[in-house]
Amino acid sequence: MVNGISIGGIYALMATGYALIYSLLGFSNWAHGDVAMLGAYIGFLCVASAKLPFYLSCIAAILGAGLISIMNERLAYRQIRKNKAPTMFLMIAAMGLSVTFQNMVIVFIGPKFRTFPPVIPVKAIAIGNIKLGVLDLISLCIVLIAVILLEFLINKTKFGLAVRAASTNLNTASLMGINIDYYIALVFFLAGSLAGAAGVLLGLKYTVYPQMGNVSLKAFIASVFGGLGSVRGAIIGALIIGIMEVFISGFVISGLRDLFTFGLLIAILLFKPTGLFGIEVQDKA
Repeated sequence: MVNGISIGGIYALMATGYALIYSLLGFSNWAHGDVAMLGAYIGFLCVASAKLPFYLSCIAAILGAGLISIMNERLAYRQIRKNKAPTMFLMIAAMGLSVTFQNMVIVFIGPKFRTFPPVIPVKAIAIGNIKLGVLDLISLCIVLIAVILLEFLINKTKFGLAVRAASTNLNTASLMGINIDYYIALVFFLAGSLAGAAGVLLGLKYTVYPQMGNVSLKAFIASVFGGLGSVRGAIIGALIIGIMEVFISGFVISGLRDLFTFGLLIAILLFKPTGLFGIEVQDKA
């Protein structure tokens, strides 16, 4: 169960980024997983090459991914948005960014799989008859802290109020005096930072490689499952998928894990396209 929540929590860090950006701009940011990948590489290079302490490497990965996410919005999405082009154009631009980032990493760093140095002990802690991995426990703590902070930001701060107003209607929010460009940039930074944290956790749990951002497809499925545009739905959807994947891998057949996840996506689109939390999606890309 802890392992499932840990994996689901990592999905949740990325799924919330999908939900935040979708709620504001109405498109699925396919470059989001590659921001997580770049965050993982920043963390890895800081630890393995620059020999920075692990906690500083994590901070660098989180801030770096956040800044890359802002850069994406500023260079690739903002002008398309200001031209009032169809949201499909934003999605196509995101796909282009995704391919660009993966190829840049292959050219400048290489296509090889990289493994984090042993910064976290590879051992299990026994609690009664249950053994829990140290990395899973650390991941779980990081995810819980991130989710609590995110909920606080969205529901209890002026920033969250502005974002919720903008997500309802960008034009109306702008007429009410909200600086739309500023808050969109902040949302991209927040989404990118969460993706950077997820990237480091994925890199620690598995390996770091140029296509690792593709795992964000599961985070996207979690976002659809919870209801596109709903941050809380994305978190709950990601946790359910993570737990179910671990149970299927442990008690059924590991090969059925991905079949379950993608089957869930088809089922949701067929029978409840609004997701668990009922966000309407038919007008968005």
